[in-house]
This record gives sequence, C-alpha cells and structure tokens, in this order.
Amino acid sequence: MNILMIATEKLPVPPILGGAIQTYISGSLPHLAKSYNITVLGITDPSLPNEEIKDGIKYVRVPGKLLELYQQGIVRFLAYNSFDIIHIFNRPRLVMPIRSIAPQSKIILSMHNDMFNLEKIDPNEANSAINEVSMIITISNYVGNVIRNLYPQASSKLRTIYSGVDSERFLPGHHSKMESIRNRLRKEHGLDDKTVILFAGRLSANKGVDRIFRALPLLTKKFKNLALVVVGSNWFSQNKVTDYVAYIRSLAKQQAIPVVTTGFVSPAEIQNWFAAADLFVCTSLWQEPLARVHYEAMAAGLPIVTTARGGNPEVIKLGENGFVIEDPEDPANFAVKISEILSNKSLMQSMGKRGRELAVSNYNWSRVAHEIMEVWGLTPKMPLPTPLPDGYVAPEVESYQNFIPPISEYEEVPVSLQTNLLLTDELNDEKEKKKKKKKKRMKYKDKDKKGKHKKKKKDKEAKKRELKGKKGSNRRR
Repeated sequence: MNILMIATEKLPVPPILGGAIQTYISGSLPHLAKSYNITVLGITDPSLPNEEIKDGIKYVRVPGKLLELYQQGIVRFLAYNSFDIIHIFNRPRLVMPIRSIAPQSKIILSMHNDMFNLEKIDPNEANSAINEVSMIITISNYVGNVIRNLYPQASSKLRTIYSGVDSERFLPGHHSKMESIRNRLRKEHGLDDKTVILFAGRLSANKGVDRIFRALPLLTKKFKNLALVVVGSNWFSQNKVTDYVAYIRSLAKQQAIPVVTTGFVSPAEIQNWFAAADLFVCTSLWQEPLARVHYEAMAAGLPIVTTARGGNPEVIKLGENGFVIEDPEDPANFAVKISEILSNKSLMQSMGKRGRELAVSNYNWSRVAHEIMEVWGLTPKMPLPTPLPDGYVAPEVESYQNFIPPISEYEEVPVSLQTNLLLTDELNDEKEKKKKKKKKRMKYKDKDKKGKHKKKKKDKEAKKRELKGKKGSNRRR
C-alpha cells in the first residue's frame, strides 16, 4: 500500500527545529516503513533538500508557514501522485481540498490539538471533514472527548494512540552513557550537589512556568540545596525576548538559589538536560492536549509533578510515577507536591524507576507504529463516504470551553495576550495599588467638587441677598 503522511505547515520533518507532531511522525517512521511504501509531505527548510529518499522513505517538501500556501503545494503534488491512504496530521481544514483532488483515496486524520474548535474551523467544514475521513486518531482521550462533545457523529471514528519516546536517547542521569554528560552540565552551571528541578517547554503565559518561580521561596525554607533549570524559549528554534520571557528572566534574577535559563535547546541535545535533572515539573495552565515532555521525563527516570489540564494526567499513575496538581493557578500547590517528593528520597527513586519502566514498556515508538498500522490495515475495508448533500447546513454547535484562551500547539502566544494572561501576584498587587490610588483621587475630587458646589451655592445666595437689599433700598427712596 502507498501511504502519504502530511505534516503541519509550521515545522519541517525530520524535527530539526523541534515539534511534537514532527517528532511523532519521525519516531514511528522506521517501524512503519518496514511494511508500507511511505511518502512524507512537509515544508521546505534551507537545511533540507526539496526531495529525497532516506532509509526507504520518500520526503517531499513544499513551501509552508501559511496554511493556504501549504495547501496549494499539497494539491499540486496530489494532482500528479496517487495514494491508497492519505494521513493528515492536525489540519482538518486540509481534508476537503485533498478530497477534491484525491476522490479515491482513504483519508485518516491525526489530531494533536483542539483544531476542531469553533475558532479554528467552520462547523459546516468540520462536519464535511468528519464525514470524509475513515478514522480520527487522537494523542489523548482529552482531545478525542473535545471532538466527541462538539461533533457526536465522530465518536465511532475516534481512536487514541498515545505518543512515544526514544528510551535509548532519553536515559537516566546515572546511566553509563549519560553520567559524564550529567556531571559536565552540572559543573558548568554551578549545579554540583544540588537537587535540580527541571522545566522544559515554551516560555509563554499559558505554560505557566512563573508558578514554579513563585513556589521557590516556599521550597527553599525547607530544602537548602535546590536549583532550577528552565529549558525553552518563546517559540521553536527562536530566542525572541517577549514580555513574558523578560518577566521570567526577571524572576530568575530574584531567586536565592541557582537558576539556569538555557533558551532554545536543539532537539538533538535536549535529552542531556533531562539527564542532568532530579525532578520534572510541568506547569501548564491551559488545557494541554498532552505535552510530550512527560514521556521524555519518564524515559529519563524523573519523578513528575504535572497539572490536571487537558490530557497531561492521562500518563500519570498517581503516587507511582508522579503527582497531579488540580489547581495550578496557586504556586503553593506546586510547593506542596514537590516537597512531598523531595522529603522522601525512597519515593523519589521509586517514582523515577517506575516512570522509566512505563516509558520503555508502554510509550515506545514500536507500539505507536503498531497501533497506527492497525488503523491503516482496517481502512481499505471501509467504504468511501457518501458526500453530504448540497446546501447542507451543520447543526448549531455549542462552543466547548476547553481552552482559556484557544491556542493551538503551533501558535505563538501574542505578546499582548501573554501580558493579559500574566496573572501574577506582583501584577495583581500593582493593579490593586492603582485602583486604591484612583479611588483616593476620586474621593478628593468628590470632596473638592462638593466644596466648590457649596461655595457656589453660598456665593449665589449672597448675591441674591445683595440684589434684594438693593431693591429694598431703591423702593425706600
């Protein structure tokens, strides 16, 4: 069978610049290519050829970044190439243009985000896309439930296939392959003899890394040898200083313990920082589909503290490989769960060990590929869908409030939005102070107005008395 896998329009495959979807595709490809003829369609990059065959997999790259531009390249390619199955990743808006140029192909959709949200796709187009696809793979039950709640008719087509991790690359720091790397990194950054807490992810307000900074004063009262490492930047492969990044850097300087902010780290090197750490914290405030850093932390043998947002809790066995924070808005909640791990070395070790076991047994790329192949194997037996009738109008769909705000995996949070989302005690205090000052000013203004009003009234009455006196005097004359 000939399979076409279509990546998203923002980042190239292989994941030289990072990206969860690009990593998912690349991780499963070596296993998939053993049984199928695969072409991967992605975006161009200066460091990659526009076409190549590597390890038996054909890569075709067309201009991207904008979905409309990418769509044109896909349609042009499909005008001259046919496939049994077209597997689209995370872009339901590509389904109908692809169906129009490839009427006989079976279409599968993999969803890594809430791209069926009303803010992302018109309900008529969404209904048509769901009707046309044979199956919808999701990376978490959370993502599947969002689709199910919005479009119940999709239920029978949904299947969760969790992502994977290369457990030969992400290894615990005490492993013979990582020990020297761990020691070098810790020595270079003044982390010797420290218990290192690690955050890895984009630096944006919805990722909530400021919460861990604001939990540190509570933690340092109990634990004397702590350090924090923050791996990541505002966006994949960039190091732009947004308002939020500047805020995080400012918080880092205020800490009494060592804090390392690395900026963007290449996907080829990020495993080194996991090996250098002792505990992993995910601080997401948004309804995250399921951050792949959880798999990486497990493979590296790190206990995990994560948030009950989106699909993140789905890979946590409570008390076995980590803890889940129900209310991540309050930094004190992070301090409580981190303290529980740090104060019990035996628990810390057993959590790391259990996480590693789960990564190796449950979250390997071989299992991911096997489950994808199960879906591909079923698809040819399914009949091609009957198109929806002309003039079909989708029933009104209630917005599913799963994102606050609705942000896709590959959308950088605008600076203005970051500022609005920055719910910190410092800013709240500042706002409160301003309100009080304003209230005080208004109070004085009101007093002043009342005083002026009384004075005017008195002046008016005095003038009346004066005029009355003059009139009486004239009458007497």
